[in-house]
Amino acid sequence: MSRRILITLILTTFCFFLSYSAPGWTLGGTLPPKDEPAPEFTLPTNTGDGEISLGDYRGQWLVVYFYPKDFTAGCTLEARRFQQDLPQYLAHNTQILGISADDIDSHAEFCDAEGLKFPLLADVDGQVSRAYGSWLNFFSMRHTFIVDPEGILRETFVKVEPAIHSQDVLARLKELQKSSFQAS
Repeated sequence: MSRRILITLILTTFCFFLSYSAPGWTLGGTLPPKDEPAPEFTLPTNTGDGEISLGDYRGQWLVVYFYPKDFTAGCTLEARRFQQDLPQYLAHNTQILGISADDIDSHAEFCDAEGLKFPLLADVDGQVSRAYGSWLNFFSMRHTFIVDPEGILRETFVKVEPAIHSQDVLARLKELQKSSFQAS
């Protein structure tokens, strides 16, 4: 077999592997199932008492978004959009948490530089990112999760476009809240 054919075969197989999406699996690992309790966590943060847990947000909706790195173009744009839309989230009884492998000092600088008013959590060893199927070697993948007031995972976003992502999440949040209200 010629070298060119072998390389083509390898690249085709690799691209197929990356595009294949088995239920609940992404490049970052196995996603937690929807309509089940969201994986619990406690992580250090640059705000408040220094640690935040998922359980701190019982009684409120929560958007948990994972992102690769503070101060990078896509992550900065995504954070700015969440900050821009923060009043709309708060009006819908929803808090926002950002999680990456950066440390709390980096998060503090990032929040100061970008005027972010929501907490960023430091998952430096990737344990929480792994639990959410959002870890790749040494950084968090760009994934977002909506958790309801009882701590149940209601939505997962794995194909994220930073420029419009916050609006996509907000639209889905409103749908979930409307259907939750109608069910009760």
